[in-house]
Order: sequence, then C-alpha cells, then structure tokens
Amino acid sequence: MSTTRPHPAGDRGPEPSGAPGGGVPTASGSEEVAVPSGSSSGPAGPSSGPTGSPGGRQVRRLSFDDQSGVVPLARDFTRQALHAWGWLPAATADRRAAAEDVLLVVSELVTNACLHAEGPDQLGIVCDNKMIRLEVTDRGAGQPTPRTPHRSGRPGGHGMFIVQRLCLDWGVVRTPGIAGKTVWAELGAPA
Repeated sequence: MSTTRPHPAGDRGPEPSGAPGGGVPTASGSEEVAVPSGSSSGPAGPSSGPTGSPGGRQVRRLSFDDQSGVVPLARDFTRQALHAWGWLPAATADRRAAAEDVLLVVSELVTNACLHAEGPDQLGIVCDNKMIRLEVTDRGAGQPTPRTPHRSGRPGGHGMFIVQRLCLDWGVVRTPGIAGKTVWAELGAPA
C-alpha cells in the first residue's frame, strides 16, 4: 500500500483545483457526472454524457459546507450512489460485502478528517466497471498513517488500518500552495 504516491499508476492524476464543472447538481451541495471511457478529462472537468452510461466513469461529489452529522451524511450519500450504480441492492453475498466495505471506508476517512483535521470539506466518489475511488478533502496538515503496531484490543486508532486492509491502495494528494489534502482509497468493484 502506498501512502506517498499522489495517485495510482494508470490514473489520470488528481483533478485540477477550480476546474470547470459540468456535473449535474443534486441535493445537499452534491454533484453527479458521467465521464465516457477514454476521456482525458478528470472528475472535475468531465465530458458531457448521460449519467449511468455503460462503460463510463461515474463521479459524485458532496460538499460538507455548513453541514453537521457529516459521517452519516457521507454514508447516506455513498449508499445512494451505490444504488444508482447498481452495487445495491446486492444479489450475492460478495456484492453485499463489497458495498459494505465501501461504506465502512467512507466512514473511516470522514471520521479521520473530523478527528485529525478541521473536518472534511468534500467527499468524491469515482466509479468505473473495475473499481471505486473514494476521496475525502480536508484542511488538515497531518499525514494519515496506520498505527504500528496495530493493537486490536485497544479502543481507537483502527481507522487507517481498516482502510489499508480493505482497499487495493490508498494515499494522500497535496496541492502546493493550498492548505489541506485529499485522502483517497480504492476498492475493487464486485464481480
């Protein structure tokens, strides 16, 4: 697992700050866009396309500005995205487990932003037919790391250990000259 790479190999990299929208606004300051496969645009500046287009990359964003109860809000938002993208309702135990893993990782990333930064600013969810990428942006300067050694019997300190165990990869993106960071994690799509 890499915590220093800004983005995984083959990824188009972090999205540019202040990139033009193009998404479909939804409730609670969120946005949903569909990015056709092969598009050179990142999630913040996608090509236009119908939401739910087969083979396309789906993106949803939720802003936490002036929100309270951000952890359940993030889980509900993610659950709605999983329903829209066909992960839920799950037809098999493996599909159900994959969706539950996504919800758990969202909870851990948002909770860490609440506990160790000034709270989360935004949740981004990017899904294609192979994986789902979760991104939580905050204003904190710290570097998330799993506690070593992991002590399963002690309360607290399990968040990044859980993320590390459930995800294909995770890491941190920082933009020079801008306070804060984006913690991202990727999970495989159910078969």
